[in-house]
Amino acid sequence: MIFFTPVRIAGTGHALPRRSLSSETWDQQLGFPRGHLEAATGVRSRFVCDGEDQIDLALAASREAISASGVCVEDLDLVLGACAVPYQLIPSTAPLVMQKLGVPEGRASGHDVNSTCLSFLTAFDLAAGKIASGQIRTALIFSSEIASRALPWKDQPEVAALFGDGAAAAVLTRANAARSGICANLMRSYPAAYEACRIGAGGTRIDFHAAPAEFAKHAYFQMDGKALFRVTRKHFPAFVQELLAAAGWGVEDVDLVVPHQASPLALRHMVEHVGFTASRVVDIVATHGNQIAASIPTALDIAWRAGRIAQGSRVLFVGTSAGVSFGGLAVEI
Repeated sequence: MIFFTPVRIAGTGHALPRRSLSSETWDQQLGFPRGHLEAATGVRSRFVCDGEDQIDLALAASREAISASGVCVEDLDLVLGACAVPYQLIPSTAPLVMQKLGVPEGRASGHDVNSTCLSFLTAFDLAAGKIASGQIRTALIFSSEIASRALPWKDQPEVAALFGDGAAAAVLTRANAARSGICANLMRSYPAAYEACRIGAGGTRIDFHAAPAEFAKHAYFQMDGKALFRVTRKHFPAFVQELLAAAGWGVEDVDLVVPHQASPLALRHMVEHVGFTASRVVDIVATHGNQIAASIPTALDIAWRAGRIAQGSRVLFVGTSAGVSFGGLAVEI
């Protein structure tokens, strides 16, 4: 059975730090031969915060999305922070962004949604359901990430070189066209690979007061790329086919694929093994790196502004996340 959730993407926006760092710059700083990190990762450059913070980026992206949507901050009923790494553990990031945007006190609700790299899609699905059921009229979703804060340049430089900073946002409202909305959503988890991608410190796993050295050791991102790729290679093509079947679409029906920008290798694998042509896949990873949860909405905004999305377009959002999970939305614009 095909389920349909009527919702409209009213506006999108993204924000990047002022500073872009090339992989050659990191080669020089780390003593690698020129071209080593680009050859190892496929990432040529990425944006890195230098003075900006996570809230600065979230506000810039959110203001762009609100402006593009034609709504006002007073119209917002729900603000969802969809970041893999929050500004702080408590409270949620969303209320602070609401405060800085000038959302009137008590006018809207705000909280965070975290499914790491898939946080934007999870928040999109949650907000769309509330809009479709009539609980709310307008929602703002933002994903803002400073990946550069915890990268393992000393122990895993080829992993660290995959990532970049940035933020993106979208405003969702009620659909004003008969077929504008989510045609299918799907998430599948493979927790056997739970330890393959993690930051161990920051929660209750390690007590900073009892074991500060252990806490500091696990404050850096760690990734087993081979383990993640094995899971993706084995299960992702079938996952995409299940998502398409749920939407009633074939591969040929998809106008544009907006994927999580995990790595150039991951995007090539999707093109080769799922059946999409490269021309229908938004690929910004070589110049932006993996922006964690901000990757998908940043790719969305860039594609929209480039004229690659129009009313009636069938857009497939897909990605992977730590945990390990696959997620996707089939959306008719």
